[in-house]
Amino acid sequence: MRALYFKEIRSFLSSIIGYIFILIYLISAGLFHWIISYDTNLLEGSEADLIPFFNLSPLIFLILIPAITMRSIAEERRTGTIELLFTRPISDLKIILAKYFAGVSLLIVSLLPTLIYYYSMYELALNPETFDHGATLTSYIGLVLLGSTFIAIGIFASSFTSSQIVAFILAMFLCWLFYDGFTLLGSYNLMGGFDSVIQYCGISYHYEAIKKGVIDTKNVVYFLTVIILFIYAALTVVKSLKK
Repeated sequence: MRALYFKEIRSFLSSIIGYIFILIYLISAGLFHWIISYDTNLLEGSEADLIPFFNLSPLIFLILIPAITMRSIAEERRTGTIELLFTRPISDLKIILAKYFAGVSLLIVSLLPTLIYYYSMYELALNPETFDHGATLTSYIGLVLLGSTFIAIGIFASSFTSSQIVAFILAMFLCWLFYDGFTLLGSYNLMGGFDSVIQYCGISYHYEAIKKGVIDTKNVVYFLTVIILFIYAALTVVKSLKK
């Protein structure tokens, strides 16, 4: 598994895909947070915090993460190299996990430079001693959990087809559905008491809860459950390819 994990990391960094993901994320975040005059501009906010950053990042991830996961298994299926993976002394689960953790590693690397935003807003605060470090830290944890969930969804979508385009579209739809779709559906009050249950199934419900500065066990369990669900779904699809 370790060898496959490092192979995936090298494939990200030896090709332009990994760098494009990091650059597009940092450039788009930089433009919206520091240059473009909009609600997301950190300098135009009434308070020195990173709330606009944590509000916008999931929307950027909705597009970028499906773009980096679409080839993870779909390309292996298209080129036939997945058959070679099956012949190696590594379980199907470890194949999926190696690709998953490689994606999570790329996600974390892309988030590290944004710590500059954290330092900048702290320095720009009128009263730095009142800066909410706890809420910022938990929001970063929430963003990593959200991105990790999107990666699991993207890997499942990639395992479902040999077409990278189809994998990208399917992953983007599923990420949107779990992030905002359930919340939007529950807001219409169509199912009475079940509306709150539908909203609870959405990622944004739990992400918003973590952004408030408190990491509740139920929110962490939710993210881990969704991640495990889609990894298991991807594993089921990969196992079916052997038949």
